[in-house]
Parts: sequence; C-alpha cells; structure tokens
Amino acid sequence: MTRLVLIFTVFCLTLKTFGQNVGINNTPFDKTTPAKANKDLQVYIYAYQQFVAQNYYPESDFLKGQIVGRLFGGNTTQTSDSLTSMYAEQRAIPFFVYTPKIFDGKAIIRASFEIDWTWGDVNYGVGGNAGSAISGDQVNLQTQNLEVEYRPGNGWAINAGLQRMFDTPNDPYRTLFDKFTTTAYRLAYWGTDGVGVSVRKDADLYKIKGGYYKLYENNVELNDDVTLMELSGQYNLSPKWNAGASAYYVRDRSNGKGGISILGQGPASQLANYNGTYRFPLSPDPFHCDVVWLGGFFGRNEDMMLDRWFTTGFVNANLGSITQKAAGETNYKKTVSISGIAANIRSGYRYGQTTGDAITADLVYTSGNKDGISDGKYTGVMTGNTWGSPGGIFIGHGAYLLFPHGNVVNRFMAAVTDLSNVGYGITGGTINVSKDLIPNKLHAKVGGAFGLSNITPAKGGNIIGYEGNAKLSYDLGPFMSIEAHGAYLALGNFYDSPSVNGNKSSRPVNPWTAFTCFKWLIF
Repeated sequence: MTRLVLIFTVFCLTLKTFGQNVGINNTPFDKTTPAKANKDLQVYIYAYQQFVAQNYYPESDFLKGQIVGRLFGGNTTQTSDSLTSMYAEQRAIPFFVYTPKIFDGKAIIRASFEIDWTWGDVNYGVGGNAGSAISGDQVNLQTQNLEVEYRPGNGWAINAGLQRMFDTPNDPYRTLFDKFTTTAYRLAYWGTDGVGVSVRKDADLYKIKGGYYKLYENNVELNDDVTLMELSGQYNLSPKWNAGASAYYVRDRSNGKGGISILGQGPASQLANYNGTYRFPLSPDPFHCDVVWLGGFFGRNEDMMLDRWFTTGFVNANLGSITQKAAGETNYKKTVSISGIAANIRSGYRYGQTTGDAITADLVYTSGNKDGISDGKYTGVMTGNTWGSPGGIFIGHGAYLLFPHGNVVNRFMAAVTDLSNVGYGITGGTINVSKDLIPNKLHAKVGGAFGLSNITPAKGGNIIGYEGNAKLSYDLGPFMSIEAHGAYLALGNFYDSPSVNGNKSSRPVNPWTAFTCFKWLIF
C-alpha cells in the first residue's frame, strides 16, 4: 500500500509539472481547453549515423556516392567471400514548419532538407550524397520538401509545391512514418517526393485525397511530360476496421527523356536495370505510355492497441498500354498491353504488454511476365520505380537483404527492390518475432524471409533465397536509440541465371550485412 501511495504521489507531481511547463491551466477540461503552442516557427532534426560491414559493393569506380537498386543489377553490385566493405555514414534531415499567427493556423509553409555523406568520401567539386573528405565544406544540401499548406475549412487541406508523394490517404505530415510502411500500399508503389498539388479532406469516419504531380517537365513548349494523378480514400467501418480504395494514373509522353543522368526514365530506360523493374525492349520508335492502378486496401487494429490481433492488406492492379509511331506513320498504334496484379497481407499477434511484444507474418504476391513482350503483352507489376530512383520503397516487412530495409544513407540495395522482381514476379514473405526485454527500453527481434520467382529465368530456377536476421536496440531517451542489426541471405537457384546474377558464370557468394546505428529525432 505504501508503494502504491508513493507511485500515485509521484504521478500527480509529474502531471502538475508537465502542465506548468506546457502552459496548461490546472482547471477541469469542461471549463477550459489547453492553450495552443505559441511558436510560429518549429524546427525538428532527424539525425542518423551508422557503421557498416558487409560483403557486397559496386564494381564500377564511377558509382561512388548514392547507390540504388537490386543486387547484381545495373548498379554493378557484387558479393565477395574475401573482401569486406567497411564504412561509416551520416544523415541529417532538418524540418522547418512556419505557421504565422496572422493566418490563425490556416497557412503553413514547410521545408525539409537532406544532408548525406560517407565518412571521408570526396571533397572538391561534389554534389549531393558526398562531401566529407578533408576540407569537405561542399554543396551537399538536398531540398527534400518545400511546400505550402492552406487549410480553408475544417478538415480540408491544400498542399502545393515539392511535397511527400505517398500511396496512402493519410496525412503525410501528421502521421508517423512507420504507419506509412505498414498500411495502405506501404510506399511500395509511390514512396518519394514530388512537385504538384494535393487536396485532402479528413473527417471523423473518412479520409479523401486527390493529387496532381509533374514527374518530369521536359521541353516546356512540347507535350513531352510525365504526370501522375491520384484519388484515394479510406472509411472507418468500426473502431477496429477500415477499408479504402484508390485510382492512380501516369501519363507518359516523354519518350524516355529526363530522368536520372544518362539513364533516362520510363519503361524502356536503363533505370530499370538499376531499380530492379522490368525494362521494356521497345523499338527506337517514339512511344506513349499510359498506366492506371486500381486497388483496395484494409486494416484492422493497425496501431495494435485495441486488442492483440492486427492485420493490414492490399490488392492493386496495373492496367494500361504502350503505343508507338513507326517511321512514316502519323498515328500511334498499340505495341504492348499492360495488366499485372499485386497482393499483400500482413498479420500478427501482440502477446505481451507492449507493441514490441509481437509475432508478425507478412506475405506478398505479384504476377510475373513470361516471354518478354513478344506476344504484345506485359503481365507483370509496375510501380513508381519505373520513373524514379527509387520511386517506391517497400521497407516495412522486417527483412534486410531479400527485400530492402530503411536504415540507409547512400546505399539502398537488396535482392528484390521492386514488387515486379525485374518482371518475373514474386511469392514471398517474412516472419518476425519481437520482444521488449525491458518494456519500452530494450528491444530485440529475430526474423526470417523467403522469396520464390513466379517466372523462371533462363538457365536458372525459382528459388530467390532465404534470409535470417536479428536486431537489438536500446532507447537512450525519447526518440533516441542505438541499434545493432545483422542479416544473412542464402541465394537460391534463381541466381544461377546470368540474366539476373550480373552475367556471371556461376551463382554469386551469399550476401551478409552487419551494422550499428544511432537515431535521434530532435524536437
């Protein structure tokens, strides 16, 4: 009884002190409401630092700085049984949010920037993702977001400018990032930044979002751009269940112009070799590409707090066509019809007292494409990775090497970095068991992953590989942690094929990675 009295007394004193610190009047809530924050300008900083050891690296000396894409792909990454990559990386992302009092919260401007480097990389004459060698005071500041939000009425928001372009109806600036990676389409289709205008309506029971984005503006006087349009919504069926639907449309009239350096972009570009998407073997004739995504998603107890069971999932189909204009012709004629589908379900059970005490299974299926486009059809999946590097990031599954993870700075690589699996499709998944060794303080996780190709590559098999991984993290304070990670991937006979193993005569060495990292979200 004495202990209970002591705990209650400390709790009351803490609550009183907290109320005084944030300027809340100590009166009943039915008589007054908490005061609003009195700051016009708010600043947040995400700081990340990691020390990495792994047995894979790019073979090309030209690929320093940012390396994106699938292992053994166009980024020239290879594994070794004798060489170990060892390096340290740093990332800082400052966020600035300015809400002038004169507009009474109806107008907000946001800006965020990204500073990345590998310790000691290069110095003079560098750009983004580099600049930490001696005398490395260089231009490596990247503009991540720069957008204005106008709130004309209750629940309404209009955002214009360089903003988060996520495949979810959730507010990208008022939702924790982890939720984006486990709900709706989980950033697997669109998980990047883009310039455009979006409109949202958030109500008690539903959310609606519409958007228009300019992915590429080439010649301003010509009809040679790439644009994205979206419409998505979600309805709360009950306190535990929600369901949503969406439609996305990409109109590509660029003929591959623009994009990442000399790689270009779009369905026929070399960007596909880097990102792990399907590269359409189109003729040199000009082409138009139109792709529509129609899908639905659902969730139950997404935050794992209403009871012990939780689940999310989606089904999404991409439909469209590529038309070309042959020499001497005036009209575009269909060359390829596009139809693919992807499905995912993530379910689990929280067996302990915290959300860190859970068992989670995560399964994904994507259709594959056989015989290229010789039959005039592509039956695989397409994502934003066709137009961006990366345009979509599927990172919320718990794997590290089979599928990509999000603890990265300059190097974002995995065996399957895109749902399409280079057009072959995939049946795969993960299972993870997590445990709070000290509740909300010391966290541990062990996991496994597997992947099977739905189409067999030439001279190869269907088994992509099997992964084992583990994680241990300790919370040093609020939003501050130190972590240790490790993973090993046993490659399967899928990588006996030269078409997917980097044109090697035999299966590559199995990849592994180990790293420690420090994370701090500074308010």
